Amino acid sequence: MSLIVDSIKHILAAEYEANQVKLIVHNRSNESVERVKIECSKTITVTSDKAKSEIEQLRKTTDQKAMEYATELASSTANRLATMSARAEKRLDTVAQRIFERIVNI
Repeated sequence: MSLIVDSIKHILAAEYEANQVKLIVHNRSNESVERVKIECSKTITVTSDKAKSEIEQLRKTTDQKAMEYATELASSTANRLATMSARAEKRLDTVAQRIFERIVNI
């Protein structure tokens, strides 16, 4: 009978140890999951901040290039306008001279 009681005690002790190991493993896995969540959160924050910074830099670069293009376009347009105005003035003189000649020749 003592052998049966000892066996039961050993079985109960083994079950108790197994349950303790399960609890330790469960607690450690929960801690690991929490650490991973914290690290993921940090990574997301860092990545998000980096992306925002890169987007802002790209906006600045794009704005700067747009301003340069607009300045170049304005300069080009001003040059074309000056050329067209000079041609128009020359033609205006020619037309005025022809009108004058026709009036005089009437």
